[in-house]
Amino acid sequence: MKVFRTLAELAATNHPVSLAIGVFDGVHLGHQRVLNQARAARAADGLAVALTFDPHPLRVLRPDQAPVLLTSTAHKLALIEQLGLDACVLIHFDNAFATITAEQFIAQIAFCRHICVGTRFHFGHNRTGNSVFLEQLAPRYGFTVTEIKPVRTPAGEMISSTAVRQHIFDGNLDRAAVMLGRPFSIRGTVVKGDGIGHQLGYPTANINPALSGADSQHVYPASGGEAFPPDGVYLTRVIVAGGESVTGVINLGRRPTFTDRSHQRILEVHLLDFRRDIYGQELEVIFRQKLRGEQKFADVTALKRQIAADIATARQLTPA
Repeated sequence: MKVFRTLAELAATNHPVSLAIGVFDGVHLGHQRVLNQARAARAADGLAVALTFDPHPLRVLRPDQAPVLLTSTAHKLALIEQLGLDACVLIHFDNAFATITAEQFIAQIAFCRHICVGTRFHFGHNRTGNSVFLEQLAPRYGFTVTEIKPVRTPAGEMISSTAVRQHIFDGNLDRAAVMLGRPFSIRGTVVKGDGIGHQLGYPTANINPALSGADSQHVYPASGGEAFPPDGVYLTRVIVAGGESVTGVINLGRRPTFTDRSHQRILEVHLLDFRRDIYGQELEVIFRQKLRGEQKFADVTALKRQIAADIATARQLTPA
């Protein structure tokens, strides 16, 4: 999928464009309906394109209210690509962009043939633009508009990034998966750890959530990046470079058994029957099932026994 940094780059392709606009944090089923509509409306010689923002607009406008992200920008782009879109315009959101009026923004996208947005999407200075405003100006500029109504789960729950985020924080990963249309996952880069897992006989890959844009830095989950479920041990499926799928056991937390270590929150995964060096590589970690909560053990021997038991449970739960 081609990634453009400006609308001018997209306009210069001289293809008819069907454009889906949104923040798309999490790329949940509601977002997917907007994005799929752009793909369905794509002309035979045209492009289906997503327009989104980096960083999240609230991180600029109201940083004290900005949510922890469901997906980093890199993760979001990968999910959009999987939906079959041809390109994405990744707009750098800053204070200057925030001053653009709704009509000025519409004038910038007026070269598009078709525009798709969700009912709750707002744009322009002071959020004055919405789907109704787009439809009012569409005849003047010559494009058509599709408004996607809010989507609900089979149980009637409204799907939103806020609702998905809360389910993840509460550990309700099954309910989050229903809204996402896929199991909850994070993407991150394997970084050097302190070698405790290797010393215990169960080497782990320490994962730094993939951050982007103004937030690019080496931090662990508690410091920013993607939303994480409660601390504990989880059965997971890990997608490594090349698309290989490996069963893993995650430990997410502060490793309370090691009181002489930093209590920084850490995400580490032991990959079953896997020996390849993957430092510096990006992984996707798909949470399958919580095995237990994090706990402090009396000594290292007791911890090693529990790790062995966790791995045995993971093998039992994983189809051959």
